[in-house]
Amino acid sequence: MSSTTVQSLRERSPSSYSLKIKNFSQLENLALGSADGKYLSRLFSAGGYNWRMILYPKGNDKDNGSDFISIIYPDVESKPFNTFRSVWGLPQVLPLSTFKDPENGYVCLGQCEFGVDVIVAPPPTNWEILSFDEKLVYPYKISWPVKNIFEILGHCHTSQRFSVGGKTWAIELYPKGSKTADYNKWISIFLTAADCETLKEDEKIFTQAYLRILDPRGSNHLSRSITKCYNKSNSSWGYFRFVSIDELRNTYLDMEGVLTLEIQFDVVSTTKHSLP
Repeated sequence: MSSTTVQSLRERSPSSYSLKIKNFSQLENLALGSADGKYLSRLFSAGGYNWRMILYPKGNDKDNGSDFISIIYPDVESKPFNTFRSVWGLPQVLPLSTFKDPENGYVCLGQCEFGVDVIVAPPPTNWEILSFDEKLVYPYKISWPVKNIFEILGHCHTSQRFSVGGKTWAIELYPKGSKTADYNKWISIFLTAADCETLKEDEKIFTQAYLRILDPRGSNHLSRSITKCYNKSNSSWGYFRFVSIDELRNTYLDMEGVLTLEIQFDVVSTTKHSLP
């Protein structure tokens, strides 16, 4: 249980709860006689929840607080501070030697006081859920045969649109490369989310997929992965240098000069913005 201690001086008493001890030495003896060395305050209410202050006069040995004053605050109705934790505190508030030294003013004639301010933030009014494990029931594959690739007119050749995971997609093929520096040297291939313009400004589509050029003579397919978040401003991901034109000519065209592309989807997951 780690916490950051912020030290400051103030005149105002704690607003939520105060524990005044008339004889600290007697409390130490009481703690020594208990199994876990702690004192539990009475219940107090703050922010719509019930709480206790737990004081370890000799320190909480289980949390590296030996020879320190230790204080923790559990929500006794089991409504946690957050989803994972219902107890927080300070295992090392002050060294016992510092606390008990009369010159420091923490203990006066055996008397001392501990307190707490509890501020409970309201629950969130909206949130988003991003899941990375919404795998499709079966890997979804789409094949696209491209005839006469080097006779295609235009810079970009686009497949027909297809639907996967509730979204519309297309494959973009650049037979002579998409960059001027790679012109007539490399093939560029991209997977495009065709309906990204309909996404909300902060909505994202997490996608795991594989782009492939199939080997017409065997199983030596050329495969490259895409693990990306598509959004309104980034609707296309892929490879500028997917395969060189020389390798394509020698390996990946069938007897009739047909190039076969394949896309396999494993995951298509969209962020969800929710209201309570």
